[in-house]
Amino acid sequence: MPDVLDVSPYDALLLLSFGGPEGPDDVVPFLENVTRGRGIPKERLKEVGQHYFLFGGVSPINDQNRALLEALRKDFAEHGLDLPVYWGNRNWAPYLTDTLRDMVRDGRRRVLVLATSAYASYSGCRQYRENLADALAALESEGLEPPRVDKLRHYFNHPGFVEPMVDGVVRSLAELPDEVRDGAHIAFSTHSIPTSAADTSGPVEAHGDGGAYVRQHLDVAQVIADAVRERTGVDHPWQLVYQSRSGAPHIPWLEPDICDHLEERRAAGAPAVVMAPIGFVSDHMEVLYDLDTEATAKAGELGLPVRRSATVGADPRFAAAVRDLVVERAADERGEEADPCALGALGASHNLCPVGCCPARAPRPAAAGADSPYA
Repeated sequence: MPDVLDVSPYDALLLLSFGGPEGPDDVVPFLENVTRGRGIPKERLKEVGQHYFLFGGVSPINDQNRALLEALRKDFAEHGLDLPVYWGNRNWAPYLTDTLRDMVRDGRRRVLVLATSAYASYSGCRQYRENLADALAALESEGLEPPRVDKLRHYFNHPGFVEPMVDGVVRSLAELPDEVRDGAHIAFSTHSIPTSAADTSGPVEAHGDGGAYVRQHLDVAQVIADAVRERTGVDHPWQLVYQSRSGAPHIPWLEPDICDHLEERRAAGAPAVVMAPIGFVSDHMEVLYDLDTEATAKAGELGLPVRRSATVGADPRFAAAVRDLVVERAADERGEEADPCALGALGASHNLCPVGCCPARAPRPAAAGADSPYA
């Protein structure tokens, strides 16, 4: 039997994700949850939902989270980490509040949170923290004592997150025809966000042009590109690009869009492109539609050979990285020296989001940070 790892004072891990519909009848209600408060008409939501209807109204994200849950539980059991793992979503069942209620009734008092978003941004971090605060407030209103929740640090540059992506890019390059492989470009793709949100991402000292969001992605892209060069002996040109824009046309968002980038690369004479979705943990709808469907169709129109590399998903190395992050955070919470693991130039991220980190346009309470009302 493995030695038991010390994860005190924590008694549970919560996998916190976005959620997604699991059938055609779920699509519009799910989108109503996502867009609540924005006044978007139901007919417009039906138009937006066409991406989901193309795949039978089912988002793959829930099954991918189930696979990650299984991988985490397996890894924890094999390595002596006695920590139950729960799962809650922001926008679909199992809902976050319901899961936290179950955790309280199971006697869980100190909870670590793993969000399925690896980078700093409002939508990728603080909004999850706001949802946690809302859920904890709901428990209080029911007469339940909410647990203390702490969020695991950003893991964008942890080896267990980066190394599977390196493998994915190398495999995708190997799948290209011999005559275009060495000249192939790599398009490292992530979710576009408003430039104003990017500029204020991360702690206050990281704010500026692109903020922590862009810098973190660029750092990971460089690490992957360097590792691919070491593995293949070829120095492939690369660029960070964006996808999945959803905002009003007059609001500036991060660019270039992946489809525009493919047109530019073809015009510049690139023989092939590997699309590497480094901004996403799993192959959910935005990867399946925006890359595998839309961008791949654009490449076909251009006569440009493309391959799309895999996301991390439930790779055992990612599960091991989560275990590492849990043990690291528990040691830090006990006041013991921790040795955080990180690749690239930026080092390990903060454990506790400081005041002013990834601010919202309208201030709202957020848990698991220096400004948490649930310290």
